Amino acid sequence: MKRQPKKVRGIFERPKGSDIWWVSYKDMAGVRHREKAGTRGMALALLEKRRMERRQGKKLPENLRQRPVLFREIAADCLEYSQGHKITAGHDVARMPLFVAKLGDQPVAGITPQAVERALNQISVDRNWKPATWNRHKAMLSLCFRLAVQNGKAAVNPVRMVRRKREDNAKLRWLTAEEETRLRVVIEANYPDQWPAFALSLHTGMRRGEQYQRINWNCVDFEQRRLWVPGSKNGTARSIPLNDAAIAALLALRDRSDGTGPVMRAGIGGHGLLAGEPQKTPKQWFQAACRKAGLADYTWHANRHTFASRLIMAGVPLRTVQELMGHKTIAMTCRYAHLAPAHQLEAVLKLDGWGKAEAGGQSGTRSGTGDFEASKPEAVDAVQDVIQ
Repeated sequence: MKRQPKKVRGIFERPKGSDIWWVSYKDMAGVRHREKAGTRGMALALLEKRRMERRQGKKLPENLRQRPVLFREIAADCLEYSQGHKITAGHDVARMPLFVAKLGDQPVAGITPQAVERALNQISVDRNWKPATWNRHKAMLSLCFRLAVQNGKAAVNPVRMVRRKREDNAKLRWLTAEEETRLRVVIEANYPDQWPAFALSLHTGMRRGEQYQRINWNCVDFEQRRLWVPGSKNGTARSIPLNDAAIAALLALRDRSDGTGPVMRAGIGGHGLLAGEPQKTPKQWFQAACRKAGLADYTWHANRHTFASRLIMAGVPLRTVQELMGHKTIAMTCRYAHLAPAHQLEAVLKLDGWGKAEAGGQSGTRSGTGDFEASKPEAVDAVQDVIQ
């Protein structure tokens, strides 16, 4: 049986079993007060503090009787802010209820870094989160408390004391030529109206939200072979050049509308949508197609990895790939650098001729493997002289 904590006069749990503790004490004038403290440990600390203040003759805080600000209130403020300032507000709307269920009725002043981390870990275990998902939810919680501090509803942001989890971004999944052929066969046989959407993603590297929710026909310039993405994930608009495959995909999609409004519209057999109706996501069909092609680990987002990987392997400079991908920093693009071994080999081979004179190939500096081997004994003797 679970051991019951020792009863302490002046603290009580309400309601029973909620792990929400209160303190009860009298001030200097003999007036009884009750305060909501949070956890049992916090209640013990608050009770000791109030008793010490009474012994020292201190007055109680003027705002003691004010109603405490609950987490659910700052959560609502955060969602209001997200919907007015963030392109990804929909993610916050989906994530926030998880934490309102855990922390909603707790006073903001009593939420500690430990309580935040405990809530994150409990939900993470229940939902089998990866480190990146854990970090995205932590960032949302931090925004909640940061706004609360700015609005005078909290004194500190406890989430700042919670460490991020290390994310492993080294593993990149992209589509090989053979895998693309298999997937194309499945799509053309089972979802033929969806091939233009897939081809457009593969040849532009757009994010799913950009393709399905951001672009309309005003963003497409067939004459200049350009597609403008307004307000991308990092907050800036960007331009994507269009190759022949992307142009063909856009022309097929244009046949489904009058050339106005959203680019992504359902074709015939739109999987629950009427022909010409706007599409918001490829989820209705893409994962099923991947499973049928034997690519269960491939996702729509991996189309971006395929786009970037193929550019790198074709010898396109990293800086150009960064611009095409819409990465805010070059560090994001450097994840693909290892895919250009021939380019890297070409770079280090240039060192073979380093130090040779331009005229006649003679120089006081030895270079080349043969020269290095010949000079090795002298170099070793020189090092030994220094050591001695």
